[in-house]
Amino acid sequence: MEQKSGFGRFVAGKRSKWVTLAVWMIVVGVLSSLWPMVNKEVKNNAANLREDTPSVQAEKIAAEQFGSSSVPALIVWHREGGIKNEDLELIQQLYAGLGASPVPYQEFVPPLDQVPAQALTAQLSKDGSTLVTPVLFSSTASSDQLKEGAELLKEQAAKTFGTDPFAAGVDSGTELSARVTGPVGISIDASGLFKNADFKLMMATVLLVLVILLLIYRSPILALIPIVAVGFAYGAISPLLGLMAAKGWITVDSQAVSIMTVLLFGAGTDYCLFLISHFRHLLKEEASKGKALVRAITETSGAIAMSGFTVVLSLFALLLAKYGAYHRFAVPFSVSILVMVIASLTLVPALLAVFGRASFYPFVPRTPEMEEARARRKGKAIPAPKPKKESFAGRWVVTKPWLIVVVTLVVLGGLAVFSSQVKFTNDIMSSFPKNMASREGYDLIGKQFSPGTLAPVKLMANTGGQGDVLGEKLKGLPFVSSVSKPQQGERNADILAYDIELNMNPYSPEAIELIPELRGIAEQALQEAGIASPADRVWISGQTATQYDTRETGDRDTMVIIPVVIGMITLLLLVYLRSVTATVYLVLTVILSYFSALGLGWIIIHYGLGADAIQSAIPLYSFVFLVALGEDYNIFMISSIWKKRKEMPFKQAIKEGVGETGSVITSAGLILAGTFAVLASLPIQVLVQFGIITAVGVLLDTFIVRPFLVPAITALLGRFAFWPSRPAAAKERSVRTES
Repeated sequence: MEQKSGFGRFVAGKRSKWVTLAVWMIVVGVLSSLWPMVNKEVKNNAANLREDTPSVQAEKIAAEQFGSSSVPALIVWHREGGIKNEDLELIQQLYAGLGASPVPYQEFVPPLDQVPAQALTAQLSKDGSTLVTPVLFSSTASSDQLKEGAELLKEQAAKTFGTDPFAAGVDSGTELSARVTGPVGISIDASGLFKNADFKLMMATVLLVLVILLLIYRSPILALIPIVAVGFAYGAISPLLGLMAAKGWITVDSQAVSIMTVLLFGAGTDYCLFLISHFRHLLKEEASKGKALVRAITETSGAIAMSGFTVVLSLFALLLAKYGAYHRFAVPFSVSILVMVIASLTLVPALLAVFGRASFYPFVPRTPEMEEARARRKGKAIPAPKPKKESFAGRWVVTKPWLIVVVTLVVLGGLAVFSSQVKFTNDIMSSFPKNMASREGYDLIGKQFSPGTLAPVKLMANTGGQGDVLGEKLKGLPFVSSVSKPQQGERNADILAYDIELNMNPYSPEAIELIPELRGIAEQALQEAGIASPADRVWISGQTATQYDTRETGDRDTMVIIPVVIGMITLLLLVYLRSVTATVYLVLTVILSYFSALGLGWIIIHYGLGADAIQSAIPLYSFVFLVALGEDYNIFMISSIWKKRKEMPFKQAIKEGVGETGSVITSAGLILAGTFAVLASLPIQVLVQFGIITAVGVLLDTFIVRPFLVPAITALLGRFAFWPSRPAAAKERSVRTES
């Protein structure tokens, strides 16, 4: 205990508080000046699948044998009522210009200027309103580089046509419109959605946190202290991660930076409030602000450190992921929480030491003696002692624990049932706003042509010199719209490639399910032709195959990471609480809360917002955050009960523990839920869905699990809640009497 008190004086003493502030300012200033900020080192086109993944291996075969290392930009030309001959002539002029003077990162354009008008007209849709023309770009180009090439292409089009067809509305009845879609268009738009998202999220989150703190505590100084602390923490985190990214130690994308910003402000403010709330409470008992602060640090630092350590380790579990997007989240998220915990235990106490009781102005907490002295100085009547408010939740959980447990389990269990109804998708197009260029172009392709035109499946097979043994079988498949003539490999003529257009959305779950079937059909055809080892002679590439491997890799990661996270949190709780019983029911309640959040989130997203499915990555992300952050509140509340049960009867300890932590957990929960809900303001469905489910989970934790279910179970278990540890002998009798 002395050691902790010494730590409090070390960071927030009369002189040391200024040293602490100076150290933070120097560290942030030096790091920011020497190392790049993380948002300058983002890499949005990093590979998500490993080299040994079937679709990645197939892409290598395609590049080696068929020179298909380029990625297509599909330009969708559309005019209501039909494309005119003059339009076709201008399109041919544009392609002649692109052939003579390529835009940056362009690798190939078909010579449409040399195609007879009749042949070009034959490529129009049935109603003559739509034409799709490709431009191939380098596969090594980043999203920003692809955007550079696409923007110059648009400029050339505007010069050729006299007006900008890319700015015209697709529903315009008088203008020719154009949209860039396909892999290039999708990559550009996906990157653009996250462009500056971290700054917008930061501003929105700061305002939200500030407003909530002002409404709850009604103190401008207090509202600013957590934001200042988070700001300093971000000032250290950003260059630290920027250095790691610049050195190639980690890869950071815009999505990770966006969510990290939300996590930092939400969780970081929570840690600050745990200390601030206890400091405020002690100022009503202790005349010396210094002693009150040291005691507050002493009594909360263990819970704050343990809470943060739980989140850090849970997020580090993402390093076990094979899928790149999951793996890339681990270090930024873990480092941000670790630095924020350090700031909460050093910088925040120093700021509180500087402002003292004025931190809570105009509602300054004072001891009863200080209130009396203040009243005498002002010539006012001495205020009567305020009766201690009894928590509604605290009273109910000890007087009617069975009712509380049954009702909460019915509510949460009912919501959890809906989690079994959730449908998942890997369709990236469903994450885009409907008015985004690549989605508008894709919708036109799906309406006027086969949607499979957007991203054909490339099936390659080594037929051992026996020629085309697959073509007819592929053409006869009910889900295939068209199959190209077989193309021989440049280095191995025995390898034949077929470009297959599906008659459905190539990003849809239904299309993804076809990849194993296509592989099986190809292998069977080779086997029937007498070709040995057919499984080693078939490769499938393309966006649909990539999405299939993405789903399989994601499912594998989920099956590995979730048990690891549960195991680590269980072990940490066991070490901290030294109670098997408490550890078991705390972990089980958090898991129940997660499935309830998933169920309620599905109700909102599916029935409220009309989404047919949620992105497949969301359950794992939500689980890691909700379970780790949910245990934060568990640890803080149970720590209070554990401390109080050494001084008073057990049920009284529960009642006061729930009452004492109720307001701070409510405040922290509202802030954390609000910051995650900010994600729903972005025009990116995957973040909207993640924000809704995580915010809902935090609210369920805050208003049902933590104040009612957990303490009610604790009250029902009585002394068995501590098993195998036992309270002090004097208190043991109180526990037995109450139980």
